Amino acid sequence: MSDGHVTITLPDGLTRDYGRGVTGAEVAAEISKSLAKSALACRIDGVLSDLSRPIEENADLAIVTRDDRPEALELIRHDCAHIMARAVQELFQGTKVTIGPVIEHGFYYDFDRDTPFTEDDFKAIEKRMREIIAARDPVRTEVWSRDEALRHYRQTNEPYKVELIEGIPGDEPLRMYWHGHWQDLCRGPHLQHTGQVPADAFKLMSVAGAYWRGDARNRMLQRIYGVAFASRDDLKAHLHMLEEAAKRDHRKLGREMELFHFQEEAPGMVFWHPNGWAIYRVLEDYMRRRLDAADYKEIRTPQVVDRKLWEASGHWDKYREHMFITEIDEEHANEKRVHALKPMNCPCHVQIYNHGLKSYRDLPLRLAEFGACHRYEPSGSMHGLMRVRGFTQDDAHIFCTEDQIEGETARFIELLASIYRDLGFERFAIRFSTRPEVRVGSDEVWDKAEAALEAAVRKVTSDFQTDPGEGAFYGPKLDFTLTDAIGREWQCGTFQADFMLPERLGAEYVDRDGSKKHPVMLHRAILGSFERFMAILIENCAGRFPLWLAPRQVVVATIVSDADAYAEAVVAKLRAAGLRAEADTRNEKINKKVREHSTAHVPAILAVGRQEVEAGTVSVRRLGQQGQKVVSLDEAVAALVEEATPPDLR
Repeated sequence: MSDGHVTITLPDGLTRDYGRGVTGAEVAAEISKSLAKSALACRIDGVLSDLSRPIEENADLAIVTRDDRPEALELIRHDCAHIMARAVQELFQGTKVTIGPVIEHGFYYDFDRDTPFTEDDFKAIEKRMREIIAARDPVRTEVWSRDEALRHYRQTNEPYKVELIEGIPGDEPLRMYWHGHWQDLCRGPHLQHTGQVPADAFKLMSVAGAYWRGDARNRMLQRIYGVAFASRDDLKAHLHMLEEAAKRDHRKLGREMELFHFQEEAPGMVFWHPNGWAIYRVLEDYMRRRLDAADYKEIRTPQVVDRKLWEASGHWDKYREHMFITEIDEEHANEKRVHALKPMNCPCHVQIYNHGLKSYRDLPLRLAEFGACHRYEPSGSMHGLMRVRGFTQDDAHIFCTEDQIEGETARFIELLASIYRDLGFERFAIRFSTRPEVRVGSDEVWDKAEAALEAAVRKVTSDFQTDPGEGAFYGPKLDFTLTDAIGREWQCGTFQADFMLPERLGAEYVDRDGSKKHPVMLHRAILGSFERFMAILIENCAGRFPLWLAPRQVVVATIVSDADAYAEAVVAKLRAAGLRAEADTRNEKINKKVREHSTAHVPAILAVGRQEVEAGTVSVRRLGQQGQKVVSLDEAVAALVEEATPPDLR
């Protein structure tokens, strides 16, 4: 850098010299008029910044346009939050503003207003937001001192901004942003003018109560949520997805199909009804067969365990607030024994491993458990089956040598991919998280573990994301994210290499040279928890389960009462063939019966009347298909049995 000049390096590698203090906007304008027009922000040495930010040192510079996602979306959503807050304060005098961050798919802003916001208010706010966007008001920024900012917000009667500034340590300069005449305290960055927000690609969605700073002792605020996208088509696609998600909501379908319920006497614990438990058992049986075939040994460990084990494993210090604790007055002892319901299975699996001396010849040892766990979740965070306090994990731990990590990782990914396909999920993403700054174990061991996991993933796919520094403190990990039928992503499977717990709990094996070593412990799950995966499965299928998973596979419905005996005989034959079948001999019209069972998502309805009785046939109606097909009873049973056979047994 020469006096008064800076060297700017562009993404294509070209360098240009400018006067010190040049802005990204000026560089974009020099490159081309079209780039200057489409520019939203810039990256200065990789950091997203305002186009108006002066560049005082040599730097790498990239201009961000609407095509650069996710940066463009973050900018649009952040500006939307500010534009909404401006619209609210212009429409509803006296409303106080607090904070308005970007969230997944959109934004929110918290307001202090005595009168509740309504849906009609949303329409007025959206209309005013579009007027602000149409005005193309410039967005500008200044850096103020702490005292200057405090003075301003006290004069404008914004107590929440005053409190925020008073909570910022030191004399850090504060950045102020104006969207037109409206001003807010913000780190930024922001767009160049309000007109860069697409006027037809945002929507206000809901309002909810939110305590200031998340503290119930503080005033209750009103939080308005909105969504925003880069285009109208993207917004329409998102709203359509939300409509589909509402139709597929597992809580709604759970009621309609009589699968499960919750109640106040056992918060966060599932009451499974016969239909729901039927799916659960079929899924568990399927997973048990797959694990048996993959050479896992199923075990069962206690649900209530003395605190001493949790102290030894390290969970007591790090996880106690999430554990359900029990105290027992032991007989013949002047002390209380403190126990905990297990929140995870890992320490108990090490106890199974430790029972008896192990040799390198015994490894890898794969121990699996459908382990019932309990974790305290705040009442506000629970959500149907998605987040509960009592759940069952499809948990397993593989005890192996360092040299076996790569092979076991590859085996696991192959098993996981096969199971996901069987359950209707063709696509999943892999996230590979490497060593964090705070960790246990030597760099040499971490090098081996990371190399082994990465090599195993690359054997399956080159399409995975690396998250540097996001691994567990005891080892690197893989996370597996499913994509469901309407494009939502769910993180389910996980695979973690652990070098710490075996050593803490004294797990050893005798190596070839007679020395004792600690095994590596590979934590792994495919479904995650049965409860959460059941919710995902219900929503992915929209309640229309494949025949092998459906709780009620076949209903035999009579057209006339003369067919009742034949219907019962058909049900008996279906059940003898292993199908979950029942008869509907109510004195109702067949159309009503078909409609009701279709609404309940029964995959197959066999209608029987006088003609079917005389011919020994059934009229087959399939869920989601038009019309019906008359076939012999034997043909119908054979076809249904074949379709109802689980994928691993076909």
